[in-house]
Amino acid sequence: MGLRADAARNRARILEAARAQIARYGPRAGMDEIAEAAGVAVGTLYRHFPTKADLISAALTDRTTRVVDSVEAAVDRVHAGGRALEEITAVFTELVDVSGEDRAVKSAAAALGINGDDQAQQRKRARAGLDRLIAAAHEDGDLHPDVTSADIALLLTTMPGHEIDARARSRWLELMLRGLTPAYRRDRDPAGRNAGE
Repeated sequence: MGLRADAARNRARILEAARAQIARYGPRAGMDEIAEAAGVAVGTLYRHFPTKADLISAALTDRTTRVVDSVEAAVDRVHAGGRALEEITAVFTELVDVSGEDRAVKSAAAALGINGDDQAQQRKRARAGLDRLIAAAHEDGDLHPDVTSADIALLLTTMPGHEIDARARSRWLELMLRGLTPAYRRDRDPAGRNAGE
């Protein structure tokens, strides 16, 4: 049986607060401070997550689930007639926006010996969805034909965190798309001059 609506809201607030507090303070983020940031009593936090390891593990799982849901929703929109590159860009933009929190939670999990192996199936679903988006973008001619989901995963390892300002993160995304997308190079010669100059 699922959580009551108020309990589900509390749980969601706790997870959001945990990600933000861990991004700010790392593994030493306190449960009391997380409860305060979430606007819930400490007892409420402990009812949902008896230990910090439980909380961090849940934060990891929650984020992975959100990524999977985002990728699969993007696939659905492409099947309904959307442009694959636009959906890929939207997914990457979302990932960049939360990259600092994600890295901090993963680091905190590693510090507590949480390996995230139970998320393997979720990661497999995300990769399968990304494969479908990439295939659709290839059909549209919007990605270089040799780009694979493994390439995307490699590029995402270089994604800047929140220690880099929003403008720089946006620039990273633009540069990544330039490397993946023929349209960025179509009108330029190898020296970088506009065609016809």
